[in-house]
Amino acid sequence: MAVHTYSQVWDLDIFFEGGSNSREFTAHLEKTKAKIHGFQQSVESWLPGSSLEDAATLKQLIDRFEEAAKPLRQAGAFVSCLQAQNTQDKQASELKARVTELSAQLQTVLLGFDQKLSTCTPDEWTAMMKDPFLKELKFILSERRERAADKLPAEEEALITSLSIDGYHGWGQMYDLLVGSVKIPYRENGEEKLLSVGQAANLFADSDRKTRKAVFAAWEKAWGENSDFFAKVLNHLAGFRLNIYNKRGWDDFLKEPLEMNRMKKETLDAMWSSISEQKETMIRFLNRKAKLLGLEALSWYDLDASLGQANTRMSYQQGADFIIENFSNFSEGMAGFARKAFEDRWIEAEDRQGKAPGGFHTYFPESSQSRIFMTYSGTASNVSTLAHELGHGFHTYAMRDLHLFNRSYAMNVAETASTFAETIVSDAAVKKAASREEKLGLLEDKIQRSVALLMNIQSRFLFETRFYEERKKGVVSVQRLNELMKEAQEEAYGGALKEYHPLFWASKLHFFITGVPFYNFPYTFGFLFSMGIYAKALEEGQGYEHRYMALLRDSASMTVEELAQKHLQTDLTKKDFWEQAVHLCVKDIEEFLAITE
Repeated sequence: MAVHTYSQVWDLDIFFEGGSNSREFTAHLEKTKAKIHGFQQSVESWLPGSSLEDAATLKQLIDRFEEAAKPLRQAGAFVSCLQAQNTQDKQASELKARVTELSAQLQTVLLGFDQKLSTCTPDEWTAMMKDPFLKELKFILSERRERAADKLPAEEEALITSLSIDGYHGWGQMYDLLVGSVKIPYRENGEEKLLSVGQAANLFADSDRKTRKAVFAAWEKAWGENSDFFAKVLNHLAGFRLNIYNKRGWDDFLKEPLEMNRMKKETLDAMWSSISEQKETMIRFLNRKAKLLGLEALSWYDLDASLGQANTRMSYQQGADFIIENFSNFSEGMAGFARKAFEDRWIEAEDRQGKAPGGFHTYFPESSQSRIFMTYSGTASNVSTLAHELGHGFHTYAMRDLHLFNRSYAMNVAETASTFAETIVSDAAVKKAASREEKLGLLEDKIQRSVALLMNIQSRFLFETRFYEERKKGVVSVQRLNELMKEAQEEAYGGALKEYHPLFWASKLHFFITGVPFYNFPYTFGFLFSMGIYAKALEEGQGYEHRYMALLRDSASMTVEELAQKHLQTDLTKKDFWEQAVHLCVKDIEEFLAITE
């Protein structure tokens, strides 16, 4: 029985009282601006190699960076919470603009900082890294130094950044604008409606196949009518990126995404190869699902159709208790963190009008506190989302006493703790299902997530790599983009579908994100990496907690290959680890096939 009645509304006043009208927060922004300026002056006055005191100077610079970055991240977290809890808060949008401006200023100073690191001679660098404090930060400092040296001179990189605002990022914003104007016609109860992209996408999970089919036909038509615009945007984004790579002397377009994710090409190849080799069971799942839906084969618009009944509702209190109870089976630390988050009002979960969609976790570094945002209505999916975001929170909790530089983990390991936490809870839900129908619904929902991460994401990766190869030779036409997309989907889904989605390249935002190139494979990596860790946790039970915490603490200060070697005693460039991780997904499918025999 629960001792506490948990509030569904978070506490932000503990940071800055008064919300978006907080005078305290306005003063905080002014102080942050001054600290960024102080860091800038220190960077500009540093002349590496000119003094025997370089190590001491670098330490001072790093201190000035942390003094500026911590309050800036505190401000960013606060503003993101204000915007999410009330989308009509115009003052919060203005504050967001101020924080964005300060972030841009800090990034510009860091560019100069990195360039100065790159001017140190190897001997000077080796000497500085003997200092105990700098030794702790050696991985991240060396990474920043090497990446700066691998780029163009500082003035040219600054020019690219400047031109990209109205060029590269401008094309990305054009995509967002175009998507906002796309409307999907849909007839309901004899009345014609124009649906937004988001509203139409939700109908692909509708239980009525006629609805799904009609929406998909209208969906393809709408994206097709605008495909010339989307193709122009996609070609310009890739062209801009390839031109920069060419100027820097980079001949492999996967160089940047792999470096950003701190992983080797051999690791990526081993992962995809292991997925392809175990795809037969996933294809059997798709065929069985088709049979259960009374179809000869699934079409693209049938993939999200639900099976069984997973209608068991949990109140917020019940959901919280369920999460804490199941976390404690693996880690008292995780359970304790979740309990604190619920008791101390770190979570905004109230189901009310005016909130932003979706869910997120954010961290307040000056206060060492997390905040989690979502809208809770009591579904099994809500409980999973809540566990997922608490997993992100536990990741930052595990790293709470590390230097800020050693907390910036890459996208591919960012989902490790969250997926681990979600898997604990979704597994428990399947085991505790009250009926065959409920179990079937929960199991199918879990498998569908695996199929999306192992097949859909693979199709995106296959498409994007082939598109970039062709873009090197010139502009790629709409017809060719459609062909590349369909071929990639047929390969990734093993030819198991009757109809595909050739215009998926136009409708998927991930292909048009300017901040992160190849916004696809890190999802699959993170999912399978956490599944491999979960397998170890199942093996060792609660005794695994300390090793798990140690892995999370190291997740931003070494390559993923080093991380796996140190904490899992495994070589990610070989297929063994990936095969075991994929097999966990296969086991779910085998259980599903047995239940539905």
